Amino acid sequence: MTITNMITIYTDGSALGNPGPGGYGIILMKDHHRKEVSQGYRLTTNNRMELLSVIVALEMIKVPNSHVTIYSDSKYVVDSVDKGWVFGWVKKGFKDKKNVDLWKRFLLIYPRHHVKFKWVKGHAANPLNERCDQLAVAASNSRNLLVDEGYEASKKEENLF
Repeated sequence: MTITNMITIYTDGSALGNPGPGGYGIILMKDHHRKEVSQGYRLTTNNRMELLSVIVALEMIKVPNSHVTIYSDSKYVVDSVDKGWVFGWVKKGFKDKKNVDLWKRFLLIYPRHHVKFKWVKGHAANPLNERCDQLAVAASNSRNLLVDEGYEASKKEENLF
């Protein structure tokens, strides 16, 4: 069997201050094609940006059932999926979990493809991981910062009590 639609993705997230301004960087590769994507947010966390980078990358794939390998330096994301934690969180209604809005969004896109995660050590001279880090940090520092509505809404809720 020949796998015709193989996609390689590198992702990274950043938050300056954690929480603070943040961003993500993505590199998507298929055959000879390569696309870089990044976006910044005015107030967010590193873990949110790590997870959002994976979500956005998967949402960009147009062909269903693609075979996707995602390289990430986020143990939070990689372990949550590979060790099945997120699926247990679903069964428990995400009780006491953070980033529920993003995990629910992830769970909508994840089953549309055949996804494998590979953890890479951050800041360890992996050129594609380093490039994603550059994209994420630059996005965090950009003037075009979006509102991370899920994060900011959760902070407003916390301040009510």
